[in-house]
Amino acid sequence: MRKFDPSKIEPIFTKIVFIDLSTKINHIVFLFFFLIACNSEIYSQTTRPNDSVQVNVNELVATKALVKKDTTKKPLLEGIVNRKAKDYERLDQRKKRLTLYNKAELYYQNFELKSGVIVLDYEKNLVYAGRLKDSTGKYTQYPYFKQGENIIEPDSIIFNTKSGRAKIYNAKSKQGEMFLRSEVSKRQNDSVIFFKNTRFTTSTNIENPEYYFWSSKSKLVPGKKFVTGLTHMYIADVPTPIGVPFAFFPMTDKNTSGIIIPTPGQNNDRGYFLQNGGYYFALSDYYDLAILGDYYTNGSYAIRTETSYAKRYKFNGNVQIRYENQVLGEKGFPGYSRTNQYNIQWSHNQDAKASANSRFSSSVNFGSSKYFRQSLNLINVGSNLNNTLSSSISYSKTVPIVPLVNFAVAVTHNQNTNTEVVNLTLPSFNASVDRIFPFSKQEGIKRGVFQNINLQYSLKGENRIATTEEFLFKSQMFDTAIAGISHVVPLSTNFKIFKYFSVTAGTSFTENWVFNTNEKVVDPTNDFVSNKPNETQTIRKNGFDAYRTYNFSSSIGTTIYGTYTFKETSKIKAIRHLMRPSISYGYTPSFDRYYDQYQDNFGNVFQYSRFENTLFGAPSLGISNSIGFGLANTLEAKVADKNSKKGDTKKISLLNQFNFSTAYNFAAEEFKLAPINFIGGTTLLDNKLAVNFGAQFDLYDLDVNNQRINEFSINNGNGLARMTTSNITLNYSLTSNDFSGEKKSNQTVQNGGRSDDLFGSATDLGNQEESLFKKDGAKNSQSELFNYKFPWDLQIAYSLTFNNNENQKQVATNSLMLSGNIDLAVKWKMGVSSGYDFTQKGITFTQLRFERDLESWRMSFSIVPIGVYSYWNFFIGIKSSVLSDIKWDKRRLPDPRLR
Repeated sequence: MRKFDPSKIEPIFTKIVFIDLSTKINHIVFLFFFLIACNSEIYSQTTRPNDSVQVNVNELVATKALVKKDTTKKPLLEGIVNRKAKDYERLDQRKKRLTLYNKAELYYQNFELKSGVIVLDYEKNLVYAGRLKDSTGKYTQYPYFKQGENIIEPDSIIFNTKSGRAKIYNAKSKQGEMFLRSEVSKRQNDSVIFFKNTRFTTSTNIENPEYYFWSSKSKLVPGKKFVTGLTHMYIADVPTPIGVPFAFFPMTDKNTSGIIIPTPGQNNDRGYFLQNGGYYFALSDYYDLAILGDYYTNGSYAIRTETSYAKRYKFNGNVQIRYENQVLGEKGFPGYSRTNQYNIQWSHNQDAKASANSRFSSSVNFGSSKYFRQSLNLINVGSNLNNTLSSSISYSKTVPIVPLVNFAVAVTHNQNTNTEVVNLTLPSFNASVDRIFPFSKQEGIKRGVFQNINLQYSLKGENRIATTEEFLFKSQMFDTAIAGISHVVPLSTNFKIFKYFSVTAGTSFTENWVFNTNEKVVDPTNDFVSNKPNETQTIRKNGFDAYRTYNFSSSIGTTIYGTYTFKETSKIKAIRHLMRPSISYGYTPSFDRYYDQYQDNFGNVFQYSRFENTLFGAPSLGISNSIGFGLANTLEAKVADKNSKKGDTKKISLLNQFNFSTAYNFAAEEFKLAPINFIGGTTLLDNKLAVNFGAQFDLYDLDVNNQRINEFSINNGNGLARMTTSNITLNYSLTSNDFSGEKKSNQTVQNGGRSDDLFGSATDLGNQEESLFKKDGAKNSQSELFNYKFPWDLQIAYSLTFNNNENQKQVATNSLMLSGNIDLAVKWKMGVSSGYDFTQKGITFTQLRFERDLESWRMSFSIVPIGVYSYWNFFIGIKSSVLSDIKWDKRRLPDPRLR
């Protein structure tokens, strides 16, 4: 790269003026050529006859509109010109022009220009750039002009370096998400460009877009706005009747406030509507606000506010508040109803770099139980089938002292959308002090019983409220509130005996404070003539009370390994069995002093504790003196690795777990032996199939009425044990690629649904930009043959539960569910979610999903053909957010009266 310095030109012309031309003409001519040779480079290569240099010098000289006369004496060039060319660079000092030919590049002031040929007229401050024609007649090396962030790729350009004015032919440029192409463009200055016969589109194929908008006159203010006159829409170069008298597009990179255009439509239940219209407020670079609304001609309306906020390295989050006034039917006629539904969502995440010792987070999903079933803008079947809404707002902090002190404050919410029961903790508080080893040094290994003695302190306090939606935010919700504080001090130690046995022993002291208790009395006014006892009343008493409990526990366990080695020629090299047997002992005394008595009208005496139904429950009544037995098993195999050329081996898991547990209570009067529980799990088919199972066995028999009796089954000839419950679940997930595909639906998970599509995917009617293609991140290419590739994914879940507590031999649940997606072609994707309930003998929730990627457009269709959630929805629209209002949406929503 060479630099062209115009300051060296001025002294040359000064010397020529003051030389006597009449007496020393030979010296002058020689000096003239000598100076030119010193300030330019000479090339022997010339233009080939077959090449066509597209430089119209006459047009360059005659373009007077781009030149302004300046009578003041100034340097010819106002900066250093960096340039290069492959074939030659020619400097004409008489005409004050610099010509660059073939792969020419010019860097001057604040612009960059690349082209086949470039001519710089530094006297008139004009730059011309054009393309070249090769021997086949094909144009190559089109101009590339960049100034700041603006890039233009025309056929040719004439540019005034001083005024910023330019004339551009067949210009192509990108402004935001749109691509512009115009026959003639005139640049007024560095901030305004006028276009003639312009077409603009969001298609990346600007030469042959599948659609575009055409306007005869338009204006662009780079980085601010793009305004057009009469505009028509073309699809595949075919004009359509879609058009507007004018159009305005903001082109700023910053967030700007503006109106959100609503979507019109018609609903059979609510009439005509305007949906998702409102205003967007760009409040700052850290947060924004959108206010949206719906209106239906039958009187229904909805209001939603959405805001997002973020601060780098600190936090980010979003808040959504939704309220809907839903009207069905006509007032005064049967079937008329008016309901109010609301939903509040708040998600806050703190960056890990924000604080090392404290953290604040929130995940709120709170509102009406029927919101997701009857919402005007959202169909989320997954959240309805899960039937729960939950929220949590928490703050935790660690005090970096020795020992460490941790505390956390949280507000939680749990809601059942079927029963409309709401459970709140307002608030809960937890604090703890790290373990203290009073008989050990702070550093070094702790050995023996005394050095491992440690104690802790933890505190837990809650104010728990259980209410229903009917009394939510009313004074009645506090009538049944319970509160309390629990203090726990555990003391424990651990050591080894006989080298291979690990022993732990400890005791725990608990003191519980409560602020309400209960008293039971017999209602003296309820005097029945029959032999029925009078009713018992529970009287709530508010006030401070406390009780203290303690217990002792210990355990001993070890680990046993067993390995069986096969022959060297076998594919299975070895099998290892790992066993962890353990024996535990626990003792808890009886806390009779916390129990009272009451007598009914027949003289029967009953015991109760005033701490029943309080926050931490009543202390235990009766001595617990039990010993527990447990056995945990895992089974692994070492097999030959097929993918290894060196004959390496790999480990595979045969059984992840196969555990047994039971207990024997010496102090129990009957049923001393607890049921035997076992759980197991494994993975099959190259870890694609997860299998989990479990069962419970009771050693005691049943009488003729199928009631449990204190007699062993084996003594009555009914076998060693009786299986009371059992269950098995299978989950199978695979894809066509590497069997690790993962799909998530943020809207579904956020609103309480599943992360997979077994319960279907959510449909946000207010924002249908979510695509099946975006979930798997697949990049489809039309250049690939598709007759042998069908990308797909599949999830299968099976669940079976068997109950036999009272010899009923009942299959409680027996269902199979599946969900999958498949690419039928490069741009086609189909999904399905369905299942079958073998117990109820019916098809479970079924959803079909179809989607077509139309390059710049997206078309989707989803349908739930059966059930109370049956609906269908068809959508086609432009993907780009700039033109997202150009769409067609047709739907039939679920009938809210059935839900």
